[in-house]
Order: sequence, then structure tokens, then C-alpha cells
Amino acid sequence: MKIATYNVNGINGRLPVLLQWLKEAQPDIVCLQELKAPQERFPVKEINAAGYQAIWKGQKSWNGVAILAKDLEITEVQDTLPGDSEDLQSRYMEAIIDQMVICCLYLPNGNPYPGPKFDYKLDWIRRLKKRTDQLIKMELPAIIIGDFNIIPGPEDVYKPERWENDALYRKEVRKAYKELLNKGWLDSIRTLYPDETVYTFWDYLYKAYDRNAGIRLDHMLLSPYLHSSLQSGGVDRHVRGWTKSSDHAPVWIELQK
Repeated sequence: MKIATYNVNGINGRLPVLLQWLKEAQPDIVCLQELKAPQERFPVKEINAAGYQAIWKGQKSWNGVAILAKDLEITEVQDTLPGDSEDLQSRYMEAIIDQMVICCLYLPNGNPYPGPKFDYKLDWIRRLKKRTDQLIKMELPAIIIGDFNIIPGPEDVYKPERWENDALYRKEVRKAYKELLNKGWLDSIRTLYPDETVYTFWDYLYKAYDRNAGIRLDHMLLSPYLHSSLQSGGVDRHVRGWTKSSDHAPVWIELQK
């Protein structure tokens, strides 16, 4: 089974890119982030025509997450991250597909640091950890998938010394990410490529993609139940080079079911 994540950075403006990639890559399950479209503007007809069912939670102008599945039933569990009834940002969606819990997230950026946006990011991470602890205790086959807006370590960023006070790389968020791994969540891409330079995002400025001056923000974490199922994975880096593409590239893994 092939499972992928892709921050599309505006689903309607980049729909041709998304559809081209879906046709080429043929993933079974896809988590999308940063739809930048209200609920009624999600291109469900085009997604269905490409062979995928979908559930989504849009938001005007920014945020938004979706889960797609090909030839598989999607059972929605929840479309908000528990723990704050006043948080109206569309950043989390959870579903059951093929007896797996799929947690699609778009974790807050947190910049500028310090400030209220960074505080919101830390609180969001606290809520996420609480939910993921529950999934671990229930011993469920689960995957946390999406744009974490966290650079886990210096090996995941071009020139890490420039990022020390950026909310993506602050020690507080790196510590929180490590705590998730210590709880039993497996960083699938880093496990498959322990010593290689792997990036999933390249800024539009300064020819970052051409210079491979990237960062790794998009992660797929497996609960202990799925560790032994991990077969392969990678980043479809070439998609970032397509015309009018997102600044992220799709990330995927294959599980032996």
C-alpha cells in the first residue's frame, strides 16, 4: 500500500499539478495540506474523476486539510484536533482507512518567534501529543501524516545555523518532535534514509530548489504496530520543479499489508 502526503499550497491554483502527480504516482492514500479554499470550493469532481474519494475541511484563504483514497472506504473520525473548542483553524483530520487510523495534519508555522503564533504552535503540539498518546495506548495501527512545520535536526536543513531562532527549528519544537519518537512513533523517511540529505521543501526565492537549499518539514510517523510493515519510501523531488508547483514536494511510503 502506497501512502503519501503533499502540501499543495493552494489546491485550485495547483490542481493540474496535483492531478498530474496522482496519475503518475498512483498512491492509495493521500493526505493534503494548505488547501487555501473554503469547503464549497474543494474540487471534488476532479478528484473523483481521477479515481479518488475524498473528505476535507476547507478554510477561506489559508489552511485546510483533506484525505484521499483510491478504491478504499474512508470513515471520518474527527475534523478538529481535540483540546481547544475555540480553535477554528482547519489543520487536522482523522479517518479510518483499511483498518488504519490516518491522522492528516498541518501543524502551525509559529513565526515570528517569539510571539503569540509561536505560543499557539506549542499549544497545538501539546494537544497533538495528547491525542497521539491515546493512539499508542490503544495499540492501533496509526500514521501521523503531513506538514509538521518542524525541522527535526541539523541534518534536515541547509545551513542550520541560520535557523536557530526560526519557529520551524526552535529547540522547543525539535524537543517535542523527539518526544513523539521516544513514545514509539517511527520517522519513516529518516529510518529509510538514516545518513542521506532529504528535503521536502524549497523556497521560491534565491533559486533554493536549483541549489538544493531545502528543509525537511513533511513527515510520516508510524505507530509501533506498523513499524515492521515499512517497506520503502521517498520524496518525489522532481514534482517541485514542475511549472506552478507547490514549494513542497510529495512524500510517500509503501507498507506491506
